[in-house]
Amino acid sequence: MLPIRRYNQNWMPSIFDDFFDTDWMKHTNATAPAINVLEDEKAYRVELAAPGMSKDDFQVHIDDDNNLVIKMEKKQETKEEPKNCRYLRREFSYTKFQQTLILPEDVDKKGIAASVEHGVLTINLPKLTPEQKQQTLQHIEVK
Repeated sequence: MLPIRRYNQNWMPSIFDDFFDTDWMKHTNATAPAINVLEDEKAYRVELAAPGMSKDDFQVHIDDDNNLVIKMEKKQETKEEPKNCRYLRREFSYTKFQQTLILPEDVDKKGIAASVEHGVLTINLPKLTPEQKQQTLQHIEVK
């Protein structure tokens, strides 16, 4: 089988495509999971599509800059050892994703909760009540 050369005006990307997209090195499609952000009067909700992932595959935390950080990592290894051969076949699957979201100022960081159900990670971000907002305001006495 002969490689097919694609001709277009963007010659530089074509060179790389022709080199990497061969029978020996297949082109992979890396995509980020879809994220929905919803808001109502009491909370924000972040939904991240992650089919096949479990709660152990996620890490959710707030970083030093008060941003919400979502990390997802899944490693999968399959081994098959046929009885009539000395051949060992291994297949690896590795998925890693990280997304950082800037939190609005009215999020109650102590009340954040996350869960995974039916391939969707849901993070609930409750809003501060007006009373809680008043408590978070820091008044500095002028001397």
